[in-house]
Amino acid sequence: MFTGLVETIGVLRRRAGAPLARALIEGQLGVLVLGDSISVNGACLTVDRITPGGFECDMSPETLERTTLGRLPLGARVHLEPATPLGGRMGGHVVLGHVDGIGRVTATERAGAALRLEVSAPAELARFIAQKGSIAIDGASLTVNAAGEPRGSSFTFDVMLVPHTLGKTLLGELKPGSAVNLEVDVLARYVARQLEVVALQGRSVPTHEGREEADEHVDPDQRILQKLRAAGFA
Repeated sequence: MFTGLVETIGVLRRRAGAPLARALIEGQLGVLVLGDSISVNGACLTVDRITPGGFECDMSPETLERTTLGRLPLGARVHLEPATPLGGRMGGHVVLGHVDGIGRVTATERAGAALRLEVSAPAELARFIAQKGSIAIDGASLTVNAAGEPRGSSFTFDVMLVPHTLGKTLLGELKPGSAVNLEVDVLARYVARQLEVVALQGRSVPTHEGREEADEHVDPDQRILQKLRAAGFA
């Protein structure tokens, strides 16, 4: 588990092999141990060999296909964050290092010392991304300022990068057209799944008192609350 607080910037020095790729990443991360989990641009990778200036890891076919790591040029800089120890400080939000999809920057706009970043994401992620919710972009924990409605196969959302984020990450160097790794908030993912399961169990949903009411006679907002209660959310 990670928190989305980028610790340092690394460099992709080598990536070879197929379908399993072996990568060499340089970066100062303190004391590394074989088997450590490292977030590399938001993708959780396992340290398989420790080198004097970094580490080697394997990139599976799934990682190469679902993230930007398979297409980054050698010499590209990447965000690095070691796993958060149990009881460690939670500075961002819960980030698993499981990339949900690739987004693309559509616009950037200066706002004083800050930078607004607009990103186009796959439409299937829209239900997990909400205004004031959390999103990880290339492994960096950010707050969603606004989220649009799906149009065709995509939708857009935007985030604001404050000076501290611009100084600690590479996000300020992104340009329209840049591809980025996206991971939605795990809490949103589980809430959506619970609602799907409850919906599949039947059109009648139990109330908090244990009674059942027909969907067509329940206010839409109350129906959502009932489904959440039935799924275990108080």
